[in-house]
Amino acid sequence: ERLQVRVRFNMLALSVTSALAFAGGAARPTTTRAAVRMESVADLKTLAKELNPNVGFYDPMNLAEQTFWGQSNEATIGFLRHAEIKHGRVAMAGFVGFIVHANNIRFPWAPVGGLAIPTGLSPPDLWDAIPVEAKLQIILGIGVLEFWSECAGEKHYMRGGKPGAFPSFSKGEIKVPHPVPLDLFDPLGLSKNKSPEAKAKGLRAEINNGRLAQLGLFAFLCEAKLPGSVPLLSGIVSPYAGEVMAPFAGNLPAGAIPFSF
Repeated sequence: ERLQVRVRFNMLALSVTSALAFAGGAARPTTTRAAVRMESVADLKTLAKELNPNVGFYDPMNLAEQTFWGQSNEATIGFLRHAEIKHGRVAMAGFVGFIVHANNIRFPWAPVGGLAIPTGLSPPDLWDAIPVEAKLQIILGIGVLEFWSECAGEKHYMRGGKPGAFPSFSKGEIKVPHPVPLDLFDPLGLSKNKSPEAKAKGLRAEINNGRLAQLGLFAFLCEAKLPGSVPLLSGIVSPYAGEVMAPFAGNLPAGAIPFSF
């Protein structure tokens, strides 16, 4: 039975309270460069209360106290903050995409090359059904965006830049060498005139929604791979017999699957 569009947003919200854990914080200026704003563990604890006062600051692995790759603690916190926001955004897209594909909602035109993809497949089965060339195009596209986000910004998030910020395609010092009408971040310019308070509130909502989406997406995958593991999704999410940690499992011969665990 396919996942229904109306399914269980409220149910997933009930399971998220205990996991709204990691927190980033309001930036504070350093003493070395007035224009650079870094974040500290104290900032993380402050924002943790704003994100979820019932949970507060929760860092069981003490990641916020580490110094990755020989960098400073502030740089490490910048990396963790950026990673959380980015993964939350990807999870929100994946959560919606899972529901869309589970309901066989598709573009009204044929795929490039005229390849016919069967209907009635679960989202993981649908991924397995597309050719490896299509998968490589998707991964390459993501890689281009990742490269752009790391190299085109005015200030890196580990050097005082804003965690989660995605550089403009046409307004920064480095520009895409062909016209791009819309930016990936705030393409319609809806937030550019908002107050700092409103922007901060929106960022807090984005962090919480991203965490919820990560839980929701993993709930879908767990129920698909292990039917009954998420009781509230039993009979709603279609089972999946493949390997969710091997993105090319449906295209490569046995023994040649990369990224498997």
